[in-house]
Amino acid sequence: MLSIKVVNLSKHFKNTVAIRQLNFEFAASRVTCLLGPSGCGKTTLLRIIAGLESPTSGDIYFGDERVNDLSTSRRNIGMVFQYPVVYRGISVYRNIELPLLREKIPASERKKRVTDVIDLLGLGEVADKDITQLDNASRQKVAMARAIARQPKIILFDEPITNVDTSSKLVLKRALKEVMQQLKQTIIYVTHDQTEAMTLADQIVLMKDGEIVQCDEPRKLYLQPESTFGGWFLGNPGMNFFEGECAQAEGKSMVKAPLFPAPLLLDEAYTGDRITIGIRPEHIKVAASPSAGSVRGKVVDNLITIGGQRLLTVEVNDQRIKAKVDHKLGSSLRDQVWLELPLDRIMLFDRDGSRIHRKFAGFRAG
Repeated sequence: MLSIKVVNLSKHFKNTVAIRQLNFEFAASRVTCLLGPSGCGKTTLLRIIAGLESPTSGDIYFGDERVNDLSTSRRNIGMVFQYPVVYRGISVYRNIELPLLREKIPASERKKRVTDVIDLLGLGEVADKDITQLDNASRQKVAMARAIARQPKIILFDEPITNVDTSSKLVLKRALKEVMQQLKQTIIYVTHDQTEAMTLADQIVLMKDGEIVQCDEPRKLYLQPESTFGGWFLGNPGMNFFEGECAQAEGKSMVKAPLFPAPLLLDEAYTGDRITIGIRPEHIKVAASPSAGSVRGKVVDNLITIGGQRLLTVEVNDQRIKAKVDHKLGSSLRDQVWLELPLDRIMLFDRDGSRIHRKFAGFRAG
């Protein structure tokens, strides 16, 4: 399989910069999800790789081959769009087979490819049905099957399950996961849905304003965001952020913040006077009684979330913070609670929202 490399890639639409000087390599035989909000440049990047858009500047390589001047048809890619692209008036089997006929694949090989992908995607019961008899999700499966049966070295997915109902999304997501695990092809998958990305990707490329903010394995991207944007965008809800005052004391950097019962010392010096503190809701410890390192707060909201957890909104010194707890604990809590922020779960960011790789050494004595 081929890697995909973009070098100094930019794309401008009149006064709008969609892609800003990107340099990145999509690893061969891996699933890379382009994730980010609408307008971040992820679909534009996919379309440039596919040959559906031309870059303003920069180069695209498939392996060692520069493909800027190759048409989409000559790039040997498979592509699945938001809406299922199918041939009406013919069967599911024929829909999958047609591109193989155009490529003059021998009959025996053609039959094997079509039947294999029909089995893989669970389309056996509808293989002989006219495509118009299928629902939208099943048609999208057929579009996926057609792309896979061609056996291209690269497959591009542009939000393929965005426009199907919720129950069908789950079915398609499971099918995609199984397909991706078996094929081991180079796959780029565009989505704005973090759950899709976390479920399907080997690595996630998080984008914002035409730039790559961070690229990591899903769990690392979630637990170790390199920016406040990454902490906010991933998670439901995202990471809590609050401001702290940073000062020097006894040759060490000290941080004061409303959610700390006492000033905290950093393990390394930091010269800024302000610092942003981040922690995920599920990492906050909540209790009905005080403990060392905890602060008192008032519960202003207590909601049941997916999976039966409780999402608390707690006010501490005019600062509101979200905390996730199990249902039993959440149901037993009243207005007053005590919050503790484990020091090994806290992340620090500078004024620009970039990660500061320092840790808290502990509370200042006295």
